[in-house]
Amino acid sequence: MDKKNTTIGVILLILAFGSLYYTRKNAPQPLPAPVATSTQATSPAATGNQPSPTALSAMPAAPANTPAFAALVSDHAGATTTTLANDYVELRLTDFGGAISNVAFKKYAEAAGSAAPFVFNQTHAAPILAFGGFPDLDQSARFQLVRATATEVVYRAIFENTIEVTRRYVLRAPGDTTGDPYLIRHETTFRNLTKDPVLSLPNVLNLGTSALVSPNDAGLYLNVATYDGEKPVVTDTSEFKGGGILSWFGKENPPKSVIEHPGLVVWGTVKNQFFASIFTPEKPGTGIIVRPVELPPLKGSTQPNIGLTGSIRLDLPPLAGNGTVTFAGDLYVGPKEYTRLSKFAHNEDKVMQYDRYFFNRIFFSGYVAPAMNWLMNGMHTFVGNWGVAIVLMTLLLKVVSLPFTLAASRSAKRMQKLQPLMQAVREKYKDQPQKLNQATMELFKEHKVNPMGGCIPILITIPLFVGFYSMLQGTAELRFQGFLWANDLSSPDTIARIFGVPLNIMPILMGATMVYQMRLTPQPSIDSAQQKIFKFMPIFFTLICYNFSCALALYSTINGLFTIGQQLMVNKYTVDATPTPLGVPSGTGKGGKKIKNVTPPKKK
Repeated sequence: MDKKNTTIGVILLILAFGSLYYTRKNAPQPLPAPVATSTQATSPAATGNQPSPTALSAMPAAPANTPAFAALVSDHAGATTTTLANDYVELRLTDFGGAISNVAFKKYAEAAGSAAPFVFNQTHAAPILAFGGFPDLDQSARFQLVRATATEVVYRAIFENTIEVTRRYVLRAPGDTTGDPYLIRHETTFRNLTKDPVLSLPNVLNLGTSALVSPNDAGLYLNVATYDGEKPVVTDTSEFKGGGILSWFGKENPPKSVIEHPGLVVWGTVKNQFFASIFTPEKPGTGIIVRPVELPPLKGSTQPNIGLTGSIRLDLPPLAGNGTVTFAGDLYVGPKEYTRLSKFAHNEDKVMQYDRYFFNRIFFSGYVAPAMNWLMNGMHTFVGNWGVAIVLMTLLLKVVSLPFTLAASRSAKRMQKLQPLMQAVREKYKDQPQKLNQATMELFKEHKVNPMGGCIPILITIPLFVGFYSMLQGTAELRFQGFLWANDLSSPDTIARIFGVPLNIMPILMGATMVYQMRLTPQPSIDSAQQKIFKFMPIFFTLICYNFSCALALYSTINGLFTIGQQLMVNKYTVDATPTPLGVPSGTGKGGKKIKNVTPPKKK
């Protein structure tokens, strides 16, 4: 039974860390950079980790084995920009398309130590909420600015002397505490200027363009998603490459230039690791259209930078003669803060993607990750430092699970003391499996040992670890937050590079605590193969977690230090109240006859 206990523990741990490695390894990788695309203009200037401006118009045609990319655009020459701003955001609206060119986040810097804000949709395929697929009303059409106040901007355009289009944007005023400061109310009204009905109206709205946020960003959370009221439908950059599992079964899966998912759309989002644009129409949409976008390489990186642009398709009725049709919705453009998004009415917090993958779901990350995010934010409110908040949160979780871990430690010590007797039982009944099981269970019962007791801490720890990992990946609050020597808790704490290999201190400390903890923990098994596995596990886990965020390694290190202190106390003060006798009843044979006591072999 002790072998089963050990094996189960090892399997669970390997599953947990394997899931983290798998999801990171299988993150959407950049598509092959095409040798060709074209743009209507040069992209706007950018700094820091934002894509740098580049001229792409002279590139040759793309080969057939790469998908076509949506063209980058910039504001038209002579375009008039109108600004809406409060204490959190600055919206820059353009009269071409009557849409949002980009959004600057005042609370989030573009780079560590920079005073410039991060700008969402700075380099883009289209302005946010620009019409698509309708000539003369899309991003190339110039709208007239009708009204601009501190909280409202209104545009108007006339289409072929037939339709008047009015577009209105409202942002919460500075100092206003009602509603969310990142939320923009949008309304578009079509008015028929003739007596004849209009059967087709612009019904495709762009959601923006998402891009990688740093060279450390693996693109795991860069995607376009919709929510149908039950679950999200996610499209990654990898889906445009073709090949994959379908090709293994002989099915053709060529590269794609566009992917459309028809179906109910309660909200649609374009997002990267830390920021998102989410549009929630009053009346659900009917589909989402996704295209890859080739962006200039990030500063400090030579890898292709492939982003995504998405558009939501709306179901608009025909426009009667002299009639009007209005669609409206709420646009959130801001950081992926769970505590903020969880207050919205249509499950917009699922943008966090806590339980997208199978391993996240089997370890209940959809429940654990939100709870840990709430706890971490609560701790930060109390102490004012995110690193200290993680430390306190870890200690609190360890205190809560202390009764279980103490019980497991005592069980492990009892199992260790029973090893001589269990070995004697194995030798006596090595050719009688049924009697061996009966004798073993009788031995456990006699000494009040739960053979599964050692698995309880593992079962508790794995969901916490996986949930914490899931929570950290999209937590914008940790971006560029320093602690001790680390400059960014959301990235590896690299302090130097040795022959190109990053030197990350926190994962090394985590591995050291695991090695010492393994030496302190009672090892009931005398199986040499299992002992070798346990000795290798700290090295294995350190390598797996080496390039994960510093916050995750900090959590694991504090968790290990607490466990070490706990085990030292258990080893010093815990005494088994039930002494181990030299002979114990070890089971019952056929016919109810008592099996003779088993005496452990004498040590030579």
